[in-house]
Amino acid sequence: MEGSLRRQKILEMLEQGEAPVSGAALAGIFGVSRQVIVQDIALLRATDKNILSTNKGYVVYGKKKPGRCRRILPVKHTDEQMQDELYTIVDAGAEVLDVVVEHDVYGQIAVDLMISSRRDVDEFIHKIFANPAKPLKELTGDAHYHTIEAGSEAALDEVEKNLKEKGYLIDFEGRM
Repeated sequence: MEGSLRRQKILEMLEQGEAPVSGAALAGIFGVSRQVIVQDIALLRATDKNILSTNKGYVVYGKKKPGRCRRILPVKHTDEQMQDELYTIVDAGAEVLDVVVEHDVYGQIAVDLMISSRRDVDEFIHKIFANPAKPLKELTGDAHYHTIEAGSEAALDEVEKNLKEKGYLIDFEGRM
């Protein structure tokens, strides 16, 4: 398959897909090496396509799923409370799309998470604490934001209520 046609098909898959697609999976689908896929993604990005590489694969960034509601929540918690905070969000039926911190020097730093289940939470927590890297929130005294998405405003309201009850939800100035 010609490169331009392959890139068009990759973009269609990512735009229509519900979940991230790994480079290895794309390589298998198109019968090319993973390095060819990495180059294809770089070329697509050069044409202003918002493709992000997450720990689960490639996704088109900023694409809100049809019928989904989205909110940005300011939160603050300790490392020991991180798993509970994420469980609180996914247990209410929401997905944690990212984590964002506002750094005094570097400005906004955002990382895609794509956490939608307790299993995803457990895998994320294991990765965070299995290596010497620190959670991003530690750059800002534990204050950070999550973009969350759910099937209804009621589910997002439940997330906010539960996070507030647990003391994790703060106002945008960082106060509880």
